Amino acid sequence: MNAGILSAIAAYSLWGLLPVYWKAVQEVPAHEILCHRMVWSLGFSLLLLTIKNRWSWIRLAGRSRTVALMFVGSAVLIGANWFTYIWAVTHGHLVAASLGYFINPLVTVLLGVIVLREKLRPWQWASIGIAACGVLYLTYVYGSFPWIGLTLALTFAFYGLMRKTAKLGALEGLSLETAILFLPAAAYLVHLESAGAGAFGHAGAGTTLLLALTGVATALPLLLFAHGVRRISLTTTGLLHYIAPTFQFLLGVFAYQDPCTRTRLIGFCVVWLALLVYTTEGILARRARTEKRGPPGRGRAEEPVLPADGAGPV
Repeated sequence: MNAGILSAIAAYSLWGLLPVYWKAVQEVPAHEILCHRMVWSLGFSLLLLTIKNRWSWIRLAGRSRTVALMFVGSAVLIGANWFTYIWAVTHGHLVAASLGYFINPLVTVLLGVIVLREKLRPWQWASIGIAACGVLYLTYVYGSFPWIGLTLALTFAFYGLMRKTAKLGALEGLSLETAILFLPAAAYLVHLESAGAGAFGHAGAGTTLLLALTGVATALPLLLFAHGVRRISLTTTGLLHYIAPTFQFLLGVFAYQDPCTRTRLIGFCVVWLALLVYTTEGILARRARTEKRGPPGRGRAEEPVLPADGAGPV
């Protein structure tokens, strides 16, 4: 197994186990955890940029209004995604959150069709239809709209769409996004501390340390992913994507006893069937093209089975 695959597996595994981290600080309100994540992620990102001496991107971001506006949008989306996920985990809705990352690839594909005018083959359309049926069934079973899963899927899909066309790499993009979010997050944390309501330094040494390490917890899997995705095919990347939501689902059911009734499990199985159809169709289509045209030449890009936009579940 090559280093690229190992790096990607490590990244997706860390993303899948991240609920354990948020559960460890669940005594802190979700919005306060979010602000710490924004502040400490910027600090850790700046440290890495200093070590790697990668500052040339600042000139591009500073002189391009388009780049700046794009990253304001992506910062808002990733902030909404982070908050929804942290809130879901700390309030006992991890299974519902995992649904969002199971259906995220198919939402991304649908956005590609609507926004980028990409073409889908019949079985790809069928997989999206099956997934839609699963979501409608879960809506019926829940008795309410599955807003947690769909909020996570939609915010991350739109985030991926914006990052797909962005001109900055993973670390540089994360640095700019967290820099945009830093001032309001830091101001809110200062307000909490001045009012004596902040958790940092007052909720125990362990909680304080974990809040300070949220930057590492955010950036480390992202860097591992960036290292791995450059060394493996997008097909492999797309398949490895499911490590993270699978871990989340299993943690929710077996470790944290999130409710997962038989009827809800049926809805998840419908979504998993959609993913199986899409993945199988992509593998067979790619194999057919390979047999028709011969093995890809050196440097030829491989078509992904599932979209890989430069980031994974966060």
